[in-house]
Parts: sequence; structure tokens; C-alpha cells
Amino acid sequence: MTAHDVFDILVIGGGVNGTGIARDAAGRGYRVALAEMNDLASGTSSAATKLVHGGLRYLEHYEFRLVREALIEREVLWASAPHIIWPMRFVLPYEKNLRPAWLLRLGLFLYDHLGGRKLLPATRTLDLTEDEAGRPLKPGFRTAFEYSDGWVDDARLVVLNARDAADRGAEILVRTKVVSARRDAGGWRIDLARADGSLRTVSARLLVNAGGPWVDKVIVEAMGRNDAHHVRLVKGSHIVVRRLFEHERCYFFQNRDGRIFFAIPYEGDFTLIGTTDKDFAGDPATVAIDAEETEYLLAAANEYFARAVTREDIVWTYSGVRPLFDDGASAAQEATRDYVLRAEGGRDNGPLINVFGGKLTTHRRLSEEVVDRIDGMIGPKGPRWTRDGKLPGGDFAPTGFEAELARQQAIYPNLNPQLLRRLVRAYGTAVPSILGTRRDTADLGQLFGGTLYQVEVDWLIEREWARSAEDILWRRSKQGLRLNQAEVSELARYVDARIGGMEQ
Repeated sequence: MTAHDVFDILVIGGGVNGTGIARDAAGRGYRVALAEMNDLASGTSSAATKLVHGGLRYLEHYEFRLVREALIEREVLWASAPHIIWPMRFVLPYEKNLRPAWLLRLGLFLYDHLGGRKLLPATRTLDLTEDEAGRPLKPGFRTAFEYSDGWVDDARLVVLNARDAADRGAEILVRTKVVSARRDAGGWRIDLARADGSLRTVSARLLVNAGGPWVDKVIVEAMGRNDAHHVRLVKGSHIVVRRLFEHERCYFFQNRDGRIFFAIPYEGDFTLIGTTDKDFAGDPATVAIDAEETEYLLAAANEYFARAVTREDIVWTYSGVRPLFDDGASAAQEATRDYVLRAEGGRDNGPLINVFGGKLTTHRRLSEEVVDRIDGMIGPKGPRWTRDGKLPGGDFAPTGFEAELARQQAIYPNLNPQLLRRLVRAYGTAVPSILGTRRDTADLGQLFGGTLYQVEVDWLIEREWARSAEDILWRRSKQGLRLNQAEVSELARYVDARIGGMEQ
């Protein structure tokens, strides 16, 4: 084992929690490695409803601390990455046969005041007979409450955390599975299996298990223990349909079974509808929407929208498994969304931190708490820093996206405005690092479909660990919604050849 195989911390899991922990720890001065058995954000972290939110419905379950922490984090995250996170207004129609109006008003009053809101606008009441938000809905909805929350490109949030961690010295290992982790000489000896079948052995003073839905499996299979029964797997599925309304606000709908769901503008031409809450007992790698969930979401949407939403409108579906801490709740939608950290061992006997649960909105706070615990277990390095830190490309004001876009348009006036807006949304101030001196479309290389050009694909392979067409299309760019099968196959051939050339 050489010096480059020796780390202070090894993080298992390349989701939002794992990459957030790696970023925070690397920024404090620890020598960090992160091992992800598949692609970054290939599990739960790219299968969310893609909201940075306090969790309005969690107030019904008295999760006041979680809601407050999440509400505070909304604006912290927005400030750190205003290219991939931005505010949205949510329209909650009042349905007289469901939750009473006084309860909705009370919940929204708490929502406005519980988390120190500074930049986001407050709740207001809408007359749906006059407001544009009422037009797509069935007749009969007269009143709605409009409040603020945020949107995030979830997979890009994960990748940017990893990129920042790497820029601060962390080693990011994708398609690298931890097959064995054993305590050894006061720390850990870890065997890593790469995608090509080769093995690498490393050591770490401390191990963080942020395996998401696989967190218990890591404890059993890699650590050789049989006492792992900590998580409750809850399946959430979404459908993406052709655009149902023209405005840019989202809908927060109540369903008759007591659940809620969202209808959200998505990637310009589409509407995202979700989510379901259903206990799951299978392999998280095989999760997919089923016919019952599809019908559930279509029926729920058709309770509200005037135009019928049918299976023929669906252009894409996705599903994920939330690894909720098993608190014994009777129903999936009632299980806590809070995170739980379990630390064991000490400085001289292989310290370990297992991470259970969590959500996109609170990942930074979770990561900070984990690294605070690491400070106490193996000795402190630098101070906390992520609250005011910027993610790559996010170094402009939270409300400054349009100004940043205008600045980039002045640099690249000949590029398709739709392409440039998408690039600035994905990469922020890093766009010139990707495009360089390429000022015209002809300079961008091969067009694979949609607005996906060779220059961006090369960047994603070289700088963002993309190793397949799927990585690029469905996580880093969402251009999979716009490419046909022939274009996908051509992109796959290019990526395979490009990676093959890098490995020679």
C-alpha cells in the first residue's frame, strides 16, 4: 500500500449525503476518498421531486425541528448554487372536503415565519377565478394559497458537491464498490473493486457509510455484520408528461387519501407529477414505477386538471427508494424524513459513522454535523465553512441569474439562446471554461441531439466522471427527454470510444 492509498476518511456512497460529507471534510483539510459503486447520483439522489423545501406537510406530523432546519437551509443552498437552485411559487388550491382552510392558513403562517425567510416572498391568497393559475384547473376551485419554496437540479447538486470535493483534494472513485471493510490497526482496511474487475486496497482512519438505500447492505456485506435493520425503504415514483400549463408556478395538490402531490414545470416543455409513497422490499437497483402507481398519479392529476391526463401524455417515468430511518411509523408517508447519525468506535478502534435518512434540502447541514463528529473522533482540522461556501459555477448573487446569463450572452452572442440558457443553468460561471474561445455553433463539435454538443460531452467525461450515455442524458443534462434512440446510440458509441482512448 502506497502513500496515495492512505486516507483520513473514506466515504461510501456517491449520493447527496456522501458527496456533501466528502466536500465538507476535504475543505476542512482531511485527506478524503469517496467510493461509489455506480455513477454519482445514480440512486435516490436523482429520483427526488427535485425540491429545496421545508416540507409543508411535515408540520402535520409535528416535525417542527426538521421543518425549521430545512426552511433555513433553503436560502443557504440557493446562495451557494443559484445556477442550479432557484425559487418557485407553489399554488395550493383549497378543497373544502379535505384539510380545512384555517389549518392551511396556520400551516403556511408557520412556514413563512419558522425559518428566518429573507429573500423569498411570503404567502398570499389567490382568487382562482381571476388568477392565471386557475385556468388549467377544473371549474369549482375558487381559492388557493400561494407560497414559496425552491427547485434544484438534484443530480447536478450531487456532481457539483463531488467536483468541489475533488478540487479541494478529495479522490472521487466512481464505479468502485467497497467489497470489504475491516478494522485494522486502529483504523480501516478497505478493498475496492473497480468496474474492470481489478482490486485496490486502501486504508482510512475513519469510515463513513452513506450508502443510502444500501446502507444496511454495506454493514452486512462489506463489514461482515448481521445486525443491520435500520432503514425503511419507501418507493417514490414520478411521471413526466407534456406540458399541462403555460405559467411557471407549481401546484401543490391534496389527494383524497390524505397524501399530497406536486405538478411542476419541468425542462421547459414538460410537467413533472409526483410522488408516490409505497413501502419497498426489493433490490433498490431494480426499482421502477408500476401500473398501480401510474394510475394513481394519473387519477390524482385528473381530480384537478380540466384537460384529461392520459398514459399517452407520459414521456418519461422515474422511481427511487428513500432510505428513511425506521421509526416504526404505520404508514410510509408518515415515516420521518429526518436523518439519524450513528457513530461507533473511537480514535484507536476503527471509528465509523453510519448515515440513515436525510433529504436534499438538509444535506449540507447533515454533512456539517457528520464532519463535526469526525473532528471529535479523529481530531479536528479546519473550521466549518460550507454555510458561506459556493458550489462550482455558483459565484454570483442568489437573485442574479438573469444578469449572469446576460453577461454570458455578451461573450457568446452567436450561440443559440436556448442552448446558452441551459448551459448557464447547469454550469453557471464555469461556462467559459467549457466553451473557451468557441463563439459559433460550428465550433462546438458534433451535435448529438437536443442542445447536446460534443464540447459539453467531453467536459462531462473529463471533469464530471460521466462514463456512459445514461450518465450524461439522465443525470447531468436531462437531454434524454429530447434525443431519439438513434441519437442515444450514437452518443453511446462516442462516449465508449472517448473513454477507451483515455484509458489507453
